[in-house]
Amino acid sequence: SDRTLSHPRQTLPSSVRAWLADAKSVDEAVYAAVAQTPTPALDEGMSALSHAASYSRLWIASAASLALLGGHSGRRAAAHGLASVAVTSTVANLVVKQVGRRQRPDRLGQDVPIARHVRMPASLSFPSGHSAVAFAFAAGVGNRLPVVGVPLHALAGVGAYSRVHTGVHHPSDVVVGSVLGTVL
Repeated sequence: SDRTLSHPRQTLPSSVRAWLADAKSVDEAVYAAVAQTPTPALDEGMSALSHAASYSRLWIASAASLALLGGHSGRRAAAHGLASVAVTSTVANLVVKQVGRRQRPDRLGQDVPIARHVRMPASLSFPSGHSAVAFAFAAGVGNRLPVVGVPLHALAGVGAYSRVHTGVHHPSDVVVGSVLGTVL
């Protein structure tokens, strides 16, 4: 029927619809909790990190450092990390975001403190491209140079959290983006 075509979730089994509704409730509750928790000591750092990762600048700079300081292994790891970024960015932003079609969160409605704000992207929200690219770079480098992969994964995790902290992503956006980047 026309109704089924315009509302594909109605064709899902009721148990799946219930699970999705519960997952959405948790997602919204976590976003609200982060928004409402005063963290003045974190706010500036999270905003700066989120901004630094825009357009993959942080990962390009990390690759340059690895290439300059890491010898042949560092250059190979940097190249592998940047290739992972290119593939993941393309898939996340041009394919998966178009399927997910999720709008950005309402950070003003949730009272995310102004001190945390970064520019709200015009792109769709799901999945987080920042998180996908961060974990892709960490995994790509870590596959070639495991000792560097560990701190890069930690930085990727903090960077992914920064997207929720600054109010530009729902928590599930960064979780799915992180998994997508790791897998790709």
